[in-house]
Amino acid sequence: MDSSLHEVWQAASGRPFVPTIGKDSQFFVAFTLLLIGLLLSGAFALNRSFASIPVLGVPASLAIAIGVVYMFCAVGVYV
Repeated sequence: MDSSLHEVWQAASGRPFVPTIGKDSQFFVAFTLLLIGLLLSGAFALNRSFASIPVLGVPASLAIAIGVVYMFCAVGVYV
């Protein structure tokens, strides 16, 4: 690799990052995913069987995890 970090930085400056979900709709996407995750978690809590793990448990976990990340992006994290 011959390129220095400065050359890579300069080449990347011509292509700004464009997120898949725009900043104005991140809150809606996050809230929707969290609501779906909460509903699926409730359904999984009412019907706890081995067969409902891939149908309810895994999608609920993924929806909550991705929803939390999008909510962090939407409202910002102030520590």
